[in-house]
Parts: sequence; C-alpha cells; structure tokens
Amino acid sequence: MIYRVIGTMSGSSMDGLDIAYCTLEETGGNWTYEITQADCIAFSKEWQEQLKNITALSARELFRCHTAFGKWMGEQLNAFIEKNNLEHKVHFIASHGHTVFHEPQHGMTFQMGDGASIAAVTQLPVITDLRNMDVALGGQGAPIVPIGEQFLWKDYTHFLNLGGICNITFKQDGKHIAFDVCAANRILNVLAQEAGFDFDHEGKMAARGTINQDLLIALNDQEYFRKPFPKSLANEFGTETIYSILKEYSCSIDDKLRTVTEHIVMQIDAICTADGEQRMLVTGGGAHNTFLLARLRDTLTAKQMEVTVPDSELINYKEALVMAFIGVLRWREEENVLASVTGAQRNSIGGALWMGAQ
Repeated sequence: MIYRVIGTMSGSSMDGLDIAYCTLEETGGNWTYEITQADCIAFSKEWQEQLKNITALSARELFRCHTAFGKWMGEQLNAFIEKNNLEHKVHFIASHGHTVFHEPQHGMTFQMGDGASIAAVTQLPVITDLRNMDVALGGQGAPIVPIGEQFLWKDYTHFLNLGGICNITFKQDGKHIAFDVCAANRILNVLAQEAGFDFDHEGKMAARGTINQDLLIALNDQEYFRKPFPKSLANEFGTETIYSILKEYSCSIDDKLRTVTEHIVMQIDAICTADGEQRMLVTGGGAHNTFLLARLRDTLTAKQMEVTVPDSELINYKEALVMAFIGVLRWREEENVLASVTGAQRNSIGGALWMGAQ
C-alpha cells in the first residue's frame, strides 16, 4: 500500500511549523519512505509571543487560541499544497500540534492546534492528539517517534534527536527504549538570544567559551537525571529549571553556552554504554551545531559509537515524517505508540480523526 501524507510538527524550539509531504509504502511488512516536499513556516512575532506566554492564559482564552492556531495551520497547509501543486494528491494530514501542557503524572497532555479547524479549512482528513491515548493508559506520552525509527531506519542502534529537548532511542533486551535526556536547543537558543542572535550558529559562540565547572555541576545535579526511564520532560524544564540555574551565575554568554553544551554531551554519554560497534543517527536542529557534534563524536568514540548526521532534509523534517507515519498506522488501525518506550499499560493506537470534505 502507498500513502501520500502530510506530517506537521511544531517543536519546543518554537522556530516554526514543519510541514513534510511524504510517500510511505508498505510491502510485506517492510516500509520505505520519501520526503517529496518540505518547508518550515516561521511563526510571526505575534504567534511567537502567544506561544511563549500560552500557559498564562485562562481556560477560555486558551481554547480560543487552540482554535485560532488550528485555523492558521490549516491556512498554511493550504498554501503549502497550492505552492507545491499537491491538490488532490494528499490522502490525509497527521498533525502533532504545539505542546502547551505535558503532565503525564496527572494523566494529561495538551497539544494546541484544533484538528477540527484544520480539517474544516483544508477539507482533508486530519489526525491529531497523537499522545493522548498513551497518557490515558498511564504512559509518559513521549517520546512517540521510536515507532518510526523501528520501521524506517533499521540500520542504526541509537537515534538522537537534538531538538528543543534532547531525546534518545535505543534497543535494550530486544525492546525499544526511549526517553527525554535533557534540555537542548530550547536553552541554547535562549542564551544566544540574550546576545542578540536567534541561535548560536554552528556553536561558534560556545566554542569560544570556557566551561564553568561549578555551573556544570549544578546543571548535572538535577533529580530528573537520576530517575529511571520511562520518563519525559515538559518544556518548562529548560525555560524555568535550567534557565533559573544559569541566571545565578555571572559568567559570559559564551561560557554559559560552552558549559550547557558540555552538560548535554555528558548526559548523552551517561546513557550510551560500550557494547561493540554501534551506530547513532542524529537529527533535529542541534545536528547543525557542528561544535556540539564534534564534542559528541570525541566523547563517544571511546564507546565505538559511530555518529552519523544525515542530509539536511532528514535532519530538519524527520519528526514531521514520523508524524506522517504515525498517522498512517492510525489510519490502518495499527499500534503506533510503544509501551516499552512510554511505560503505558500496553501498546496503543493513538490519534483522533477529523474528517474534512464528505
């Protein structure tokens, strides 16, 4: 079977809405994929401000924003379809939305971007709320990307996503294990913005800095890092917990960036064990941070870990591609979230389906 699907993702880095038009084909249980067209639609200053302050809204205002964001997403998807001549070529849309609240300990997760509004604007079927079923079953609801990694990239032993939050997937005792590692781009970008830049291009500012050992100890000394998996992080871990620690130190922005970079590498290294030849696929915006990648390679070489960075298209749109794949499994009514990853009672079929035109 061949599925032509649009996957969308708005990550914790808040750089924009990733859209990927993908062809996914299943033959005898084996899956292949192609990202045919992809784009990142930058958020306007107004949307950036709303998303930054979204948790302060009242319930009424939050749901108005939820609806408005869904309508905006639908409009961007229509423009993407028109620009790339995809009219009548899209089977359905799988939308992750933008995470506002993630509290699996309370059985709750909420991604903004109303699916009904997207379906009404695009007149296409839309699948949303991809994490909710897993959370209802007692899982962390995150990460959900490992189901795609299991089927689409079988040649790798480890998968590292350097997004706003860094997360990792690997096999242990024949099962796929995955969890959030630490805050990454979300905090690196905040520091760069203090210096007047959107982000630290290629990690050049961090490369100029010096590690502050006291700050590094404070960053690594968080209870979360001592918890066993399954576990996941809310966006506030970076913007509140980690950033609050950084504000207590008077060292330069370059030194803070260097120290946070080392903190990220140390947390990844602590997870990876020396177990023969291994291959790690690195994606997410942080894969463009050449200094961070150089430090990671230097550290993991001793564990016989080959660190691979793919082409820019897969770096930037892997998560949108996997959202499309998760949507395909939901469409086929097949399991699309792994309990071994999230700690839920069982594997589940997650996602709410909103029909467009009859």
